[in-house]
Amino acid sequence: MLPRVKLLKRALGAAYLKAAGWEAVGPPPSESAYVLIAAPHTSNWDLPYMLAISYVLDVPIRWAGKHTLFRFPFGPAMKALGGIPIVRHQKSNKVQQLAGLFTRYPGLKLTVPAEGTRGRTETWKSGFYWIAQEAGVPIVCGYLDFSRKEGGFGNVVHPTGDVKADMDRIRAFYGDKTGKYPEKFGPVRLREEGGGDAGASAA
Repeated sequence: MLPRVKLLKRALGAAYLKAAGWEAVGPPPSESAYVLIAAPHTSNWDLPYMLAISYVLDVPIRWAGKHTLFRFPFGPAMKALGGIPIVRHQKSNKVQQLAGLFTRYPGLKLTVPAEGTRGRTETWKSGFYWIAQEAGVPIVCGYLDFSRKEGGFGNVVHPTGDVKADMDRIRAFYGDKTGKYPEKFGPVRLREEGGGDAGASAA
């Protein structure tokens, strides 16, 4: 990205956070590539706050979406917001396809929706975990805390295959984080924590 564009994004992000009374908490992760959890996710306001924080901390977060979202006239805007168009292939499942993005885009910071919805759910979608393991990259805990009006990046977890132990670290990090609507933030838990093979269909 051109330095002038970076400076403009940083200025816009800082102005937005200042007007809202929020703070971007650093430093950003030192890892060059990772899967990013953005939680708690309970409101449409989460996106502008997370984008502003990423601009201020100079973390170029990306996300993957169905290729049809990138058609004219919205395609350029979607890409400017970090979108990567993907086309689902019959020969590869979603986890493998998203993990493959790390080969196509060196230094990728891929945001994966762990909760899968803004409403309360009793388990998270485990795709973020299996994508990170498949790609050989760590998981970074990104957060928005509406009680403190701050957001940023926290724990770095390298998937070991011991799902419960890895999730215990993630759970500990999000234990004191509050979404805009706290009642919509359910347990930080995967179905796979009970044991057994997760399978690649969990994305």
